Amino acid sequence: MAEKGGVEREGTRPLTETPVPSVGFLSGLSGRLLLLTAVFVLIAEVLIFVPSVANMRLMWLRDRLNTAAAASVVIEGLPDQELPRNVQEEALLATGAKAIVLKRADASRMVAAVDMPPSVDAQYDLSDVSTLTSIYDAFDTLLFGGDRIIRVYGPVGETTTRIELLLDEGSLRRAMLRYARNVFILSMIISLATASPMFFALNRLLIRPIRRMTANIRDFAADPSNPARVLEPSGGRDEIAVAGIHLSAMQQTLQRTLKEQKNLADLGLAVSKINHDMRNILSSAQLMSDRLSDVDDPVVKRVAPKLLRSIDRAVGYTKEVLSYGRMREPEPRRRFVALKPLVQEVSEVLAIDARGDIDFVVEVEAGLQVDADGEQLFRVIHNLCRNAVEALSQESGLARRVVLVTGLRTGSVVSIAIDDNGPGMPEKARENLFAAFRGSVRSGGTGLGLAIARELVLAHGGTIALVEKATPGTLFRIELPDRPVPLDAFRHRA
Repeated sequence: MAEKGGVEREGTRPLTETPVPSVGFLSGLSGRLLLLTAVFVLIAEVLIFVPSVANMRLMWLRDRLNTAAAASVVIEGLPDQELPRNVQEEALLATGAKAIVLKRADASRMVAAVDMPPSVDAQYDLSDVSTLTSIYDAFDTLLFGGDRIIRVYGPVGETTTRIELLLDEGSLRRAMLRYARNVFILSMIISLATASPMFFALNRLLIRPIRRMTANIRDFAADPSNPARVLEPSGGRDEIAVAGIHLSAMQQTLQRTLKEQKNLADLGLAVSKINHDMRNILSSAQLMSDRLSDVDDPVVKRVAPKLLRSIDRAVGYTKEVLSYGRMREPEPRRRFVALKPLVQEVSEVLAIDARGDIDFVVEVEAGLQVDADGEQLFRVIHNLCRNAVEALSQESGLARRVVLVTGLRTGSVVSIAIDDNGPGMPEKARENLFAAFRGSVRSGGTGLGLAIARELVLAHGGTIALVEKATPGTLFRIELPDRPVPLDAFRHRA
């Protein structure tokens, strides 16, 4: 957060300075969706093309066999003699073959022939062709064929007669290439025709809402404190609409947090201004209280040390808010502290005896000691007991008001409980427990007491928790472990 006067802290920069890449059509989601849709349709067309081109090849060859079989019917009943040359050329021209051979069980007959090749490069039986074989043969023709002589044969109808052709593979390959070209053009048309409506539909359903949310995030980042920059949800039920609802709620929460942070900054500035004057006033009071030690009155001599300690603590408390805000709470200077005298001193500082109607009960063994910083532990117990006393002061319907402080050592852990029979912790305070400026128990409080108490307990490696209980009131339990004993200290102990 920037300080007053527009000065920013080191290491920060405005959100508006973050470089944002420009989004082009192909790099954007809309262009990618159009491209991916077209690609997926093409892949589907390829999966269809593979068996279809194999089937086209088989149909082309079978058409040639059927045409040759029809021509052979003309000479079926004629005596074995060579057909006239013009008849042979017409038959060969109709089939595109170099030779036509009619085979029966007992003999074979050359129906027509021209330019007989010296050898055959490949032969294919069309009577029984598997799918994988037909696909392999089709791609073999497309990729490696074109200049080969192939022999193709198959049955004539349901008879045992077989028709056989010698073909130049070039014509077959050219027909297959034309078919592949037509399929490719048709696939492109189908891809565009399919991708375009899908693109417009997805652009309307997905891209536009995403762009709207992106623009809102950009505008909100430029001025997050402006309520007008909060996204207005579209009101739908799909995932993007739900994301918009959550984004709007997050922006509202962020605005409230920023407002709270600004209030905290203003509070810190105000406290820093009065802190110096407050310390001067307390220092003057401290000097005047020192003179009380020279008075011979026994009551003054008994009260003066406590008064001086209270003023010393007040001087330290003037730094409390600033220390919390700057996260500069000092490390605990731990030593073994008698717990019972410390709790009794808390009672005296809170002036429990003067209230009369509140009983402050201490159930701690006289010899119980805690491995802790005495001053910090005093602050923790004082904050919790002060909250309990203030809660009891507002409760008028109780016959007896009690604050009970108990202490118990179990092994190397000391458990301290602060219990009262007051009205209990409000629900709002439970939700924001130990949160500064949000977890206040009473109206008008800051919640710093519980936040500081938790920070000090954690610094000791301990825990502090609100304990649920069946009876009315509030119960906090603190658990503080002893520090591990170094091995050298154990060996050289007295």
